[in-house]
Amino acid sequence: MERDIRIFAAERNGRYPTFGARLRQLFWVEKLNNTTGLVLLLAFSLIFGMLIAYKGIIAGAVILAVLFVPTIIYGIVAYPLFGVSVLLIMAYMLFFIMRLGISFPMGTAMDGIQGLLILGFFIYQKKYPDWTVFRGPVSMMILIWIGYNFTEVVNPAAESRLAWVYTIRSVAIVMLMYFVFMYQIKTVKAMRIILKIWISLSVFAAFYAYKQEYIGFSGPEEAWLYSDPLVADLLFIGGRWRKFSIFSDPVAFSYNMVVSCILCIALLTNAKVLWKRIMFSGLIGLFFTAMLFSGTRGAYVLLPAAMVMFLILRFSKSVLVGTAIAGVFILFLIFVPTGDPNIVRFQSAFKPSEDASFNLRAANQKRIQPYILSHPMGGGLGATGAWGQRFAPQSYLANFPPDSGYVRIAVELGWIGLLIFCFLMFFIMREGINNYFTIKNPELRTCCMGMLLIVFAFNIGNYPQEALVQFPSNIYFYLAVALINITKRLDDKENMKLAGL
Repeated sequence: MERDIRIFAAERNGRYPTFGARLRQLFWVEKLNNTTGLVLLLAFSLIFGMLIAYKGIIAGAVILAVLFVPTIIYGIVAYPLFGVSVLLIMAYMLFFIMRLGISFPMGTAMDGIQGLLILGFFIYQKKYPDWTVFRGPVSMMILIWIGYNFTEVVNPAAESRLAWVYTIRSVAIVMLMYFVFMYQIKTVKAMRIILKIWISLSVFAAFYAYKQEYIGFSGPEEAWLYSDPLVADLLFIGGRWRKFSIFSDPVAFSYNMVVSCILCIALLTNAKVLWKRIMFSGLIGLFFTAMLFSGTRGAYVLLPAAMVMFLILRFSKSVLVGTAIAGVFILFLIFVPTGDPNIVRFQSAFKPSEDASFNLRAANQKRIQPYILSHPMGGGLGATGAWGQRFAPQSYLANFPPDSGYVRIAVELGWIGLLIFCFLMFFIMREGINNYFTIKNPELRTCCMGMLLIVFAFNIGNYPQEALVQFPSNIYFYLAVALINITKRLDDKENMKLAGL
């Protein structure tokens, strides 16, 4: 304060002690609310206008990045809830932004956001140390799983070390988000904000799928659909295009619609106000019908499977009646004669023996079993799929289509890796069931149940498809896992306050 008085006194006398004091007066004290500020803003406006006029949208994007990116970076590190929200939104909107024609390494941007969240995690740990997030069987199994993936770099059966380099970041960094979520989501209010963001993004994705179904694809989307014959082979079935909404492919779209539907079903059970019941019921119908546009048969069985788990957890007369009504509706959809291609494909999901693609996958899995049994550590991380074809195209696994998250793990990480992964899923499910039956707060209990059902559905869906490797499913899966434990922690704190401890 005294220093500011000295600077003002110096200004009145027309003298400043130092050049730094002059700058402080202009930028910090007066905040450019002066002639200098007016001149600077006018100069920047002219420069920005000329750049946009000559370079177009690219210059505009660069200018916006220069102005806002530093602020966003600071916000992600300094304000954890803001950072988590940015991650969740970007995970959903990633491929939608890419299809707008923005030429930017968005995958690297996602890695950067996650890296900033991890940096913020350690900064907050230094200020407010709390390493309890690393306790418990789930945290331990995640660390073991990450550690095992790192040991794959020395796998003697691996054909390429570069494939490991490109794959490990999507495994390790994404899984570390579990610890970020566990540490940074500390209040019921923060949990509510995250759930609102989740549902809002799902609503946008569902309505965009309706737009694709009844209005058509955008120009960039059509260009992508016709850019590669393989895309058409996968997405053009039965004389119609499978819809993918804002996601990378129909599988990611359908799985996210299913888990959003499950989330709303869980929240509906705790809705006390009529308008909330109507809203959640409407959202369930919206997500379910949008999911049908995807033509992903693997997703169709997830909701009935989750409802079986729901019935076990919430067994009561009213739940039994509601589940029975839903079951009759699904049976009606399965057996009703129809010419609607969406419902016809839905019905085919429950007749796998008549599905040529299902029989082909079963044959591929049978063929690869001897390799899995003879390679306890697998063929190396990234041995199959795009990275295998890029870095070891002549290898045995490069052209093998796993078509399943579990099969990919068994092939790349061996039966040892598959065993560790199954133990991880077992401990997550066990923790979720234990927490659900011990949490007392109805809101937290409902959230825990919803996350448990989502984890269960993703595990079922990870067999017919690769459910946990693509944005946003990989991020939201570990968010659900973290919320299973966060709800229990918040409930324990609430009970301790009530007990006066």
